Amino acid sequence: MTELHGRHIAITRPENQAKRLSELILAAGGTPVSFPLIAISALEDYQAFEAEIAQLPVQDMLIFISSNAVQHAMPRLLARFPRWPAHTQCAAIGPVTAAELGQFGIQQVLQPAKRFDSESLLAMDEMHAVEGKNIMIVRGVGGRELLADTLGQRGAKVRFAECYRRINPQSNSNKLQGLWQNGQLDSLVVTSSEAMRHLLALTANGSAEWLQHCTIHVNHARIAELPMNLGLRVLVADAPGDEAMLHCLSAVPLA
Repeated sequence: MTELHGRHIAITRPENQAKRLSELILAAGGTPVSFPLIAISALEDYQAFEAEIAQLPVQDMLIFISSNAVQHAMPRLLARFPRWPAHTQCAAIGPVTAAELGQFGIQQVLQPAKRFDSESLLAMDEMHAVEGKNIMIVRGVGGRELLADTLGQRGAKVRFAECYRRINPQSNSNKLQGLWQNGQLDSLVVTSSEAMRHLLALTANGSAEWLQHCTIHVNHARIAELPMNLGLRVLVADAPGDEAMLHCLSAVPLA
């Protein structure tokens, strides 16, 4: 018997980002269920983005907040500026995003060493010496303002280049409710605050019976705050990455 034998686990990541964790769950004897609460979509109009990236030559740093930001921005950036400005430093929220930049020829990437979030990036020495610097944050439409607000307080001139949008592809949670009623759902993996908000909205602010009987597994304490305040059962992985999430999932015995 493997450590996830008999377990049924819904993964709420975008489908193209759930593959590896799904494979690990299968290898451990569990059954992954795809239920993406975030879908990544290109913008309908890139005029505003193109206007922003025209400022690349005067930027001291570009911060890419996700692999999606890299995938949607770099082809347009390199089409406009085939020769990357030598003085422009690139930073990434974590190693996956840094690796994506490497695929586009950007090798020297500033990134946190441990937890991969805005707080960890802001804690780096290089992010304190930013007074007077021009910094462009490459991201999807909307999102957290902590990075920009903090860098601005430290004296940087911050602007956004938004290159994709996030949507909720689900209109209800009937699929998950049906699985739970049939004994085929006991856990969910939620790895973004936005996906968590979508989940709670689909379940009447977390009051759906089936959700109250499941365990929600998250990869950051910040994501856990809202469901815990609603009395839901939440476990936080002790490190980033799929292996840590697998360990977090294995901490819950089959009921």
